[in-house]
Amino acid sequence: MAIPDFQSIMLPMLFLAKDEKIHYFHDAVEQLALEFDLSEKELSILIPSGQPKFMNRAGWAKTHIRKAGLIDYPQRGHFQITQRGLDVLKENPEKIDMSYLMRFKEFADFRKKSQSDTDEVDTIDDHEKLTPLESIEVAYQKIRTDLADDLLEFVVKSSPGFFEKLVVELLVAMGYGGTQREATRAVGGSGDEGIDGIIDEDRLGLDIIYIQAKRWQRSSKIGRPQIQEFVGALHGKRASKGVFITTADFSDSAREYVKGITSKVVLIDGQRLANLMIDYGIGVTTRINYEIKELDTDYFGEVINDQDEK
Repeated sequence: MAIPDFQSIMLPMLFLAKDEKIHYFHDAVEQLALEFDLSEKELSILIPSGQPKFMNRAGWAKTHIRKAGLIDYPQRGHFQITQRGLDVLKENPEKIDMSYLMRFKEFADFRKKSQSDTDEVDTIDDHEKLTPLESIEVAYQKIRTDLADDLLEFVVKSSPGFFEKLVVELLVAMGYGGTQREATRAVGGSGDEGIDGIIDEDRLGLDIIYIQAKRWQRSSKIGRPQIQEFVGALHGKRASKGVFITTADFSDSAREYVKGITSKVVLIDGQRLANLMIDYGIGVTTRINYEIKELDTDYFGEVINDQDEK
C-alpha cells in the first residue's frame, strides 16, 4: 500500500501505546510499518533531508498527538500514553485526525499559535498561491514554532540546577560573562536579596548585569510586585542593569512598569527564551541546511552585453 499520511498514523500509534509502557520511537516506527504492510521499497523512500518518508510522517503524528496531551515524552526518543490517551481509546474512535484533536484546548492553542506565526496560511489553496520561497518560509516558521514549544516544555520540566546551567550557557553564547567558568561562578545559587546572580556585560568586565531567573509554569505570569522587588534589589546594589528570565510570561502591568524606570531591565519571557535558545544553539541540533541560490546576472553581464551589441 502507499505510505499513509501522518494523520492516518495517529490512531495506530496511540493504540500501540495502550499497554502504558515506554516505547522507543524507532521501534514503534518498525511496528507501524508492519501494520501498514509497507514494502522495503516504500520504506526506503526518502524526503529531501535524507530521512525516510514514513518515519518523518510518524514523527509528525507523534508530535500532534502529544500536543493534544494523548502521549508524553518521558525521555529522549521515547513516548508513553497518558490517561487522556487511554480515555480516548475507550471511546473507540474510527480515526484520530487534526479535527478530532481540536476538542482538546492544548491542541487548539497550539494550532492557533502555529497559524498566527505563519500568517494563517494553512490550506492547500493558500499554499498554491505562494511562491516557492514563500512556501519555504511558511514551513520554516511552523517548524520553528513547534521547536520553541517543545524546548519550553522540556525546560519547565528540568531541575533548578539544569535551568541554572541553561541560563549560564545561553548568556555565554550571547557574548556575556567572558568564559563558561567565569559565568558559572557568577550566576545562580546566591538568591541574595532578590538577585540570583551577576554576570559581566563584556569580557573586560566594564559593567555588570544582575540576573533573576524563575522556572515557573508556562501558564503563570510574573507580576509587577516581583519586578519591583527585583528593581529594588538592583538599587540596593547600586546597579543600573538587570535581566529577568522566566519560563512563564509577564503581566501587562509588569511590562509597563519597566518602561517607566531609570534602571535598564530586560524581561525575557518563556517564548523569547525558547527563541533565543534556537538562535544561539542551546538545547537544539541542526538536522539539515538548505542553501537557496539565485542567478548571478553580473556573471553573465559581458555575455548579455555582447549579444546586445550584435
